[in-house]
Amino acid sequence: VQLQASGGGLVQTGGSLRLSCAASGFGFENYAIGWFRQAPGKEREGVSCSSYSGASSWYADSVKGRFTISRDNFKNTVTLQMTSLKPEDTAVYYCAISWSYGLCAGDSAVGLDHWGKGTQVTVSS
Repeated sequence: VQLQASGGGLVQTGGSLRLSCAASGFGFENYAIGWFRQAPGKEREGVSCSSYSGASSWYADSVKGRFTISRDNFKNTVTLQMTSLKPEDTAVYYCAISWSYGLCAGDSAVGLDHWGKGTQVTVSS
């Protein structure tokens, strides 16, 4: 199983970034896939999750209306479009998969089956 996140960077407050996660080595369509983040000194937290087909999505309250998750089951990718970025969005962002959409779609980052390496997002004020 491989999950490769990319697209992080440095952006000013109010800016946008698009994160991508490329998956390989497993049945992508059989897993929920989500984005999680960990800021310095804080626990890893759920940001957004897409169900197996992409028909359902979950967002943390802190990102609702600003972030959009989408998945492509043909290309085995998931993206997170982030807009109106705030300094508090600064964190390392990870993609991860789960057999259970319920475990993926939540504030806590527990019960995920596989994690990719993170990508740093820094929002300057």
